[in-house]
Amino acid sequence: MAQRADSPAGTDAVEAAWKQRAVERSTRAAKLRAEQRVQRFLDAAQVIIREKGSTDFTVQQVVERSRQSLRSFYQHFDGKYELLLALFEDALRQATEQIRAAAAGPADPLDRLGAAVRRLFELSHPDPAVPRPLFIELAPQLLVSHPAEVRVAHAPLLALLTELMEQADDAGALRPGTRPGRVAALTMQTVMFIARSSDAADDGTADPLTAGEVWDFCARGFTQP
Repeated sequence: MAQRADSPAGTDAVEAAWKQRAVERSTRAAKLRAEQRVQRFLDAAQVIIREKGSTDFTVQQVVERSRQSLRSFYQHFDGKYELLLALFEDALRQATEQIRAAAAGPADPLDRLGAAVRRLFELSHPDPAVPRPLFIELAPQLLVSHPAEVRVAHAPLLALLTELMEQADDAGALRPGTRPGRVAALTMQTVMFIARSSDAADDGTADPLTAGEVWDFCARGFTQP
């Protein structure tokens, strides 16, 4: 059968293209709305945590504070712990960016690594007058309930410390045979554990550890004598 004159070859392809663009615009709009709803839940939960000083809240309280529906909440989260994981990942991401900024200043690779480690300690164990980073509040309970997810959340911070450790190794500042990735993981875990432990031990009369002392302690384990 001959093709109609008003239906030239390629019409189907043209229609498919505009339909695809329309679907893509619709998908982008839906994605943006979903991200906005999720952020409202996260913001509401953060406010409640700050007010209570703990994570002792209910999903219903988050829903009411966010002025959204319970149905919408469960469209995005399986429950309270998935919301806490989202808060944990977001807080760690923000901390990693602050640590990256601190490490950007020094020219020497070992000094950059030192700046990063000191900033990590400060964020993990800040001055009592400064609000505590949210990831410090959430870490203990999530490590027990969701250890695999917590490891994933730490991945960006570990990648940054590994990168800085590799730069120091390339500059000849580390002991021969040092494995930057493993040492970065040990350093990250040590610093964060020391910060949390020293915070629990401080009673107002003790001589608190400083970020410089923690860096000196860690550095003796992997730098050249």
